Amino acid sequence: MSTLLELHDVRAAHGGITALHGVTLSVAAGQVVALLGPNGAGKTTTLRVAAGVHPVESGRLVLGGRDLTGASPRDLARAGVCLIPEGRGVFPNLSVRDNLLMMTFTGRSREEIEEIAFARFPVLAQRAAQTAGTLSGGEQQMLALARGLATDPAVLLLDELSMGLAPLIVARLYEQVAEIARQGVAVLVVEQFATAVLGIADHAAVLVRGRIERQGRPDDGLRTELSALYLGSAP
Repeated sequence: MSTLLELHDVRAAHGGITALHGVTLSVAAGQVVALLGPNGAGKTTTLRVAAGVHPVESGRLVLGGRDLTGASPRDLARAGVCLIPEGRGVFPNLSVRDNLLMMTFTGRSREEIEEIAFARFPVLAQRAAQTAGTLSGGEQQMLALARGLATDPAVLLLDELSMGLAPLIVARLYEQVAEIARQGVAVLVVEQFATAVLGIADHAAVLVRGRIERQGRPDDGLRTELSALYLGSAP
């Protein structure tokens, strides 16, 4: 597998306070990497650095072998990075169809975007005329994923996909994430609750106070260590 996203010894800060202390992480094409850790560990900051939204104090961001440290979010998006932030990236006052229509800036036609979205998430076709803000939480997350996939990303960054959703809905969403990875996309998923994502992850890293304390395959050993590494997540 070719490595698409690499963070090398990345340090980043919020208001003068260091949030990431030398984070090194990589994601290959077709791979799902789970970034786990308690609240305040620096997980979202790591994603924002990877998307170019948060500046790097030191270290490198490499995409497809190219050093893109300091590149703008727009340039990284053009290079194939798609961030779906916490809280679902949809426009609540627009219909499902209009949310998808906004993605035609990618160069794809409305018909093509809708075909891709509705094939992957058939429920969205049934809700096409419905205002996005009136969808269930799971349906809004499906719409956010559909919007992101309209950009044909090489790297997909997901922040707390499970937030506020029932476990059954979360399991279905992560089945879709696994399918997206199987199509060659590199997927980096931030989760506080390990059980939500470890079933589909190829690799997991545990971030505690801005440092990766453990990483490797999500085997029984890692699951056993999770509760010792941080509180607030079921191993």
